[in-house]
Amino acid sequence: MSDTVVNAKKNAGYYAAGLVADDMVVGLGTGSTVLYTMEKLAERIKSGEINILGIPTSIQTAMRARKLGIPLTTLDEYPDVDIAIDGADQVDPAFNLIKGRGAAQTRERCLAECAKRFVVVVDGSKITQKLSGTVPVEVIPFAMTLVCERLKALGGNPNPREGAKKDGPVITDNGNIEIDCEFGDIDDPKALQTAINNLPGVVSCGIFTEFKEKTVVVVGTESGIEIL
Repeated sequence: MSDTVVNAKKNAGYYAAGLVADDMVVGLGTGSTVLYTMEKLAERIKSGEINILGIPTSIQTAMRARKLGIPLTTLDEYPDVDIAIDGADQVDPAFNLIKGRGAAQTRERCLAECAKRFVVVVDGSKITQKLSGTVPVEVIPFAMTLVCERLKALGGNPNPREGAKKDGPVITDNGNIEIDCEFGDIDDPKALQTAINNLPGVVSCGIFTEFKEKTVVVVGTESGIEIL
């Protein structure tokens, strides 16, 4: 990762951390840009500037938060979240998103739903005129073959995601299988999201179209940020 990209991610992540106020419940997304948000939040907590509770979207995020000293809670305890901060793999001009590179899109969707404000932190490479990236789909193991066939019928090219340091497929934090599906240019993200999420056996796909009214996109640059 180049220094330019690192600085862009850091600027976006740090800015988002500055949006968090004292006593907030904060949804903590999964990914490299949100890690910078968490580092800055940890600094503010240690200095006594804020006291917050975080709700992690993955085991990885929970481990990072504990290491940084960010107090954690659960969605059961706090179903109303003040702000959720998360990354994205692609963002189009209408704030449609593709998420799930970290295989955490189901929990990320739950927190986005519960949050009063949804802050998406990205670097400029994630901004696109039309969604076209890989669409992650979380599927219960029983239905993997069925869902792959149905995704093909929707025009997709599905492939179960393989583990990098294990044999076999990636297993999500929910105990399910992650399928990566290529659709090319996505002309109607909302319709495709609905079609995928309605397939029997699908838990949640990585297309997010339903949170536009409360979404703020923070785009990091090498020297600062741009708010969309």
